[in-house]
Amino acid sequence: MPATSRTATATRLGAIDIGTNSIRLAVAEVDPDGRYRVLDEEREMTRLGHGLFARGRLLNEPMERSLAALAKMYTIAKGFEVAELRVVATSAVREAGNGRAFCQEVRRRCGLRVDVISAEEEAQLALRSALHHFDLAGRSVAVVDIGGGSVEVTLTAGSVVDEVLTLPLGAVRLTERYGTDGTLSPKRWRKLRRAIDRALDEKLRKPPFHPEIMIGSGGTFTNLAAMAQFDREGSARSVQGYPISRAEVVHLLHRLRATPLAERRETPGLNPRRADIIVAGAAAVSRLAKRLGTQQILVNSGGLRDGLLLAMIEERFPSEARKSAGPISRLESARAFARQCRSSERHCEHVAQLATQLFDGLAERFGVPADARELLEAAALLHDIGYVINHAKHHKHAYHLILNGDLQGFTQRELEIVACVARYHRKAFPKKRHTAFARLERVDRRLVRALAGMLRVADGLDRTHTQRITAVTCGTHRGFVELTLQARTDPRVEIWDAERKSGLFQRAFDLEPRFVWVRGAERRPRLRLAAG
Repeated sequence: MPATSRTATATRLGAIDIGTNSIRLAVAEVDPDGRYRVLDEEREMTRLGHGLFARGRLLNEPMERSLAALAKMYTIAKGFEVAELRVVATSAVREAGNGRAFCQEVRRRCGLRVDVISAEEEAQLALRSALHHFDLAGRSVAVVDIGGGSVEVTLTAGSVVDEVLTLPLGAVRLTERYGTDGTLSPKRWRKLRRAIDRALDEKLRKPPFHPEIMIGSGGTFTNLAAMAQFDREGSARSVQGYPISRAEVVHLLHRLRATPLAERRETPGLNPRRADIIVAGAAAVSRLAKRLGTQQILVNSGGLRDGLLLAMIEERFPSEARKSAGPISRLESARAFARQCRSSERHCEHVAQLATQLFDGLAERFGVPADARELLEAAALLHDIGYVINHAKHHKHAYHLILNGDLQGFTQRELEIVACVARYHRKAFPKKRHTAFARLERVDRRLVRALAGMLRVADGLDRTHTQRITAVTCGTHRGFVELTLQARTDPRVEIWDAERKSGLFQRAFDLEPRFVWVRGAERRPRLRLAAG
């Protein structure tokens, strides 16, 4: 489409990504309903980060190449009459001692304002792109963006973020530090591999789960896919969504590292200008996939720049549903997130009901602040969301999911409390050696113990997930608290489970819980399961 021709009601947007290795422009035309199509793309490999990792500064020659490329891209975007042109910079500019001065020079010479985004924002944009292009429902996924300076890893269950990591394993950084641009001897290869593994040990010693697939963006992934495509099919086409296995990556890696640079540039599917950094990038992919236990990789050719365009579109064209719905309450947000994670709604709602009944009977007597009631209710609604990843450590997964779940209406402090209460609804008691718990203020640590103690008992009181116990009331006595249970049928399994989960409750309130079952007007003492 010519730059001057457009649909009458369409809006044009432009996005520029200033990376360590390349600068990329995308121009898109967006319809009023938010649908878009890319009109033009431009990429220039300026190697802005060349020499940065040894000297800590951007060098003059790479900066001049980058400034010239940005001036051209600005001219292209103006030709398309974009309504907005957003420019972001990543690892190289973020880390450079003169990164701010470079941004000021871009503003002076090109008229462009540069936003230097964090590693977490990079990861969010890569994830946004992956969610747009791939159906992740019901799948555990690692979304990985490999740049020249860093690697961003987002571990997700469907569209729900569990953990975000940034690793100093960019292809340019590794190449300059370990000399991987030429043929690698066995000694140099071992040195590179150990360096990557050390970085993984520091940030990802024990992955929270093993993703079914890795979705990879960045030039390393697109070039690996193109080379694999040539190997399989003898020709090149679009690599968007192209599948490659870890075994193929390892095969390509060993072939490339044994090939002199001049010959490597002739490899079918490999961009000759990337030949010097492809070994380092492929090594990072191989070792990361091994650490995650992931065998299958899907390539996303969009990545960060695509995610930036999508973010701009969402800001300008929010869906009619989002326009009309208005802000939702904190608990509605928690319920929506629990449904997104496919939690058992009946069980979690019932546990929340029982937990808040315990709170109502105990909070004033023991000085628990009234505003903590909603935090307990939210934690109860969300306590089982970790099942979306796996059962064994679902309480730990719940912690990360809550912190990364974009829950509305909670402060960061409140989110950390809710996440900790959900995390401690089973297994280990809160301990100061647990980093997340130790990070809390002393008063909040006491609050987490109290709320998690109530949640454990409430969870036990629906052990069979049949909502047999309809209500619980509390009566405090010297040395114990009597919990009177209304139940339609014999709740001895629920009482058994609540008793065995009551240790944290006893520690928090210094009282033993004693359970009494009431059916209608009939009052029964606590029941025990028969031995054997």
